[in-house]
Formats: sequence, C-alpha cells, structure tokens
Amino acid sequence: MRVPSRSPGRQPGPAVTSTAPARRVPGGRRAGAEPDLSAYRAAVAELLVEVGALADAPSTTARQVLLDQRLREPAVAAVLDATPQGLIGARETLLLEMARYQPNARSSAQDLTALVRIYLLSRVDVLWWRDSPTFLTDDQVRTSTELVDLEWLRRRGLVEFRYQEQPATVVGRGLRAVRRRLRPDATPRTAGLLFRRARREMIAFLNDLAREFAATAPAGTPPLWVTSLARSAEHQYRLRRLGYAAMVPSGHCLGWAADVELEWYDRFGARPALAGLLLARQDAGEVNVVDEGQAWHVCLAPAVRRRYRRAYEAEMGV
Repeated sequence: MRVPSRSPGRQPGPAVTSTAPARRVPGGRRAGAEPDLSAYRAAVAELLVEVGALADAPSTTARQVLLDQRLREPAVAAVLDATPQGLIGARETLLLEMARYQPNARSSAQDLTALVRIYLLSRVDVLWWRDSPTFLTDDQVRTSTELVDLEWLRRRGLVEFRYQEQPATVVGRGLRAVRRRLRPDATPRTAGLLFRRARREMIAFLNDLAREFAATAPAGTPPLWVTSLARSAEHQYRLRRLGYAAMVPSGHCLGWAADVELEWYDRFGARPALAGLLLARQDAGEVNVVDEGQAWHVCLAPAVRRRYRRAYEAEMGV
C-alpha cells in the first residue's frame, strides 16, 4: 500500500483560542508556536563551520565562548528552550559532552564537529516528543504493548526492509565473525538490533521508505537496511560506556527513531538516492534526519503519526 501525500499540514480538529496572555520565550517566539526548524538547521550548519575551525585542544575556551554566543541566537534558542532541558541545560550538556569527548572507532562522532552536529540536530527529536514516556529498562522495551515484534511480521512478508539481530551467544557471535570474513561486504558492518521491536507507525514509515528506495535506487541494489530501532535508556547508557555517541535523552528511547544504513550503499551507487529521499522527507516535515556517517538517524514527526498509524493498520489488516 502506498502511503498518502506526505504534506505536514495541521491535524484536523477545531482551533481553541486561549484567553490567557501569551508567554514570551527566546527569539520572540510565542508559547505554543513551533520553532522554525529550517532556520535552526541552517544556524547549526553555520555553527559547525566555526566549531571545525576551533577543533584543536588549545581552542577550548574559544569554543565555549562561541557556543555561548551561537546557542543564544533566536533560531537556536527557540528550539533548545522548548526541550525539557531548556536552553541552559542543553548548553551545559553539550559542553560536558565536548569536555568528555575521546575519539573512538566505534563512535559515529569521529571528531568534535560531528559530536556537536549529532547533539544539536538530535534535539529536534526531543522537542517533538518531549511529552512521550521513555523506555527506561530493557524489560520495558521487551514487554511494551506500544511496540511490535518485527520477526513475527517478517515471517508473514509484512516487513519491506532488512535488519539483523545481535547474536545472543558466543557461538552466534563466532558464526557472525566467520560470515564476515568469508563475505565481508555481503551485509552492512553493524552489530544489529538488540531489540527487534518497533512502534507501529515506525514500521509503516520504514516500509514506505523501503518501497520508495527500491523504486529509485539503481538496479541490483539491496533493500533498505535498518541498523537500530527502539532501545531503552538502560541500553543507551551501556552504549555510552562503550564509547558510542549515544545522546541522552534520545528519540530511540522514546521509540520514535531509527538508524538507516547509508555507507554500505556506496558500493551499489545508491547512497545519493537514499540520502535524497531522507532529506526530501525532512523538507516535507515528515522526519528529522541526522547524518551520523555510516548510518543516518531518522525520527518521525508527530504531525504524521496518525497517518502512519492508519497506514500500518491498513497494511496489516487490523
């Protein structure tokens, strides 16, 4: 089934006019108004150029001064102030992340500029889903009725994208290593899903993206590959201890984000096509996209949640 138009228009329903005075927030934005995300992303892009010029260790003080100035610009402050941490909390968290940063081959943040990009752009997820409850523990992810078992759907031919699970045993990890040695480029180099569970809306979105990618990519390109879906805050901290750039809070821990493989598709000449599809959907207000190198982080927008829930129910016949 093809999902209808991706227009990010307002959801139906009567408008309610409040008689309370509007609260002023940074950047001249009135309470209840959505920040300008295009302006935010443009401001972040400009900031990243300046951070890159101050990436050496002696520039620590200069970087802090730069961030103090740039994070208070209206386009940036409007987004950060609307997150649960607020502008000051986001600033302090980012400075702490930068102070603790150590290059790590496992991490998607291969330098300070990448770390700042990942942190700031991922705040859009937190802004959108600030009222959504976090999956705190692994058990909550495994047992939540908000999440669906992908394997049950895959066996019935209802999943259009590919994924692989993390091996649960030493034997499984050994077999995975052997397969990688024999066929190193047969699949993306990813640990795989710890939890093969996802929200219904995310499954419908990824199915739709997979169909569009299959129709757009060069002949012979493998299907869309998803490397991460819902995960717990418990697992997020586990990843941080291993050196990954796993931000807190995260759209993954709310169940509204996925990571999509990009780098592997270079060998098929399909990476530009997939990147273009993701950015087009971001421009349409459907998702937030964060370039994390090998994989791109994608978070669904609340404005399309209802549409993709209906799409899931239609596809699955429920």
